[in-house]
Amino acid sequence: MSILRDHYREKVVPALMKEFGYRSVMQVPRIKKVVVHVGAGEAAQDSKQIEPIVEDLAMITGQRPCISKAKKAISNFRLRKGMVVGAHVTLRGERAYHLLERFFNFAAPQIRDFRGFSPNSFDGRGAYTLGLREQLIFPEIERDKVKKVFGMDVTIVTTAKRDDEARALLGHLGMPFRKE
Repeated sequence: MSILRDHYREKVVPALMKEFGYRSVMQVPRIKKVVVHVGAGEAAQDSKQIEPIVEDLAMITGQRPCISKAKKAISNFRLRKGMVVGAHVTLRGERAYHLLERFFNFAAPQIRDFRGFSPNSFDGRGAYTLGLREQLIFPEIERDKVKKVFGMDVTIVTTAKRDDEARALLGHLGMPFRKE
């Protein structure tokens, strides 16, 4: 069992019940899934460029990524239907909590000039999206063996109905938000 999930059950649930006045434990928002997405536009020209991205993403998440393909052709980007445009991983349950635990405690402090994440990146329905510039911040990646440096988008989807509930949930879980 993940340490973060234990922390959620023992500390975060009672704190959120008191803060928002929930009557039942089932009303308390929780992490639904974590989606990690890497866009690789240059892989459309050379399909071998997606392989190092898939390998590194699998090491970071502990799950094999799905390769995203173009749904329709876009001539301005020299893109045809079915060309490779990226990779993504959807983590649920225990794996999502494990990734968030490593991200909050080990990876986020490794970000250069890090002052916290923006508290305004919520979508209005309780999901939070952030962008990372490089995969080298994760401890699983060996810097000497990196073939390609890439950025990624991480979306944390919660069961919260409003942004303030989701912000409180992530804050109690240990996500470092910037003070504004």
